[in-house]
Amino acid sequence: MIFHKIIATTFGIGYIGKGAGTYASIFTCLLWYFLQPSGYELKLAPVLVALLLTIQGVRSANEVEALWGKDHQRVVIDEVAGMCITLLFVPLEIKYIIAGLVLFRFFDILKPLGIRRLEKWPGGWGVMADDVLAGIYANIVMQIIIFFNIF
Repeated sequence: MIFHKIIATTFGIGYIGKGAGTYASIFTCLLWYFLQPSGYELKLAPVLVALLLTIQGVRSANEVEALWGKDHQRVVIDEVAGMCITLLFVPLEIKYIIAGLVLFRFFDILKPLGIRRLEKWPGGWGVMADDVLAGIYANIVMQIIIFFNIF
């Protein structure tokens, strides 16, 4: 169970309390920026990282739900996975990382375009699915920004 608590809270970030999801997203952006080699955009490793984080997030969220209840604020692995999805195929530049963070938090907090419905899925699937979709929407907007060279 300790393993699932560590994963679900992203090394304890979830214990921060209010705003833990934002802190987990910022933490993910920092790791993404500093651990990715330049020119990674077309490589498979980031896709695998996002996929594995999502799968493990479902497992860990399922386990801690019995202790903390459905989609407890301590569970922030969903923000980590969603933030990774947001940054897939995005140039490794600070302006894009920050834009991705803002867009992901926008979609994650407001939950437009059917995102909120996914929270109702059972167990860890409901915890992770809404953030995955928020990440997909944020990534689509990022690709438009990059394509049209908006900034």
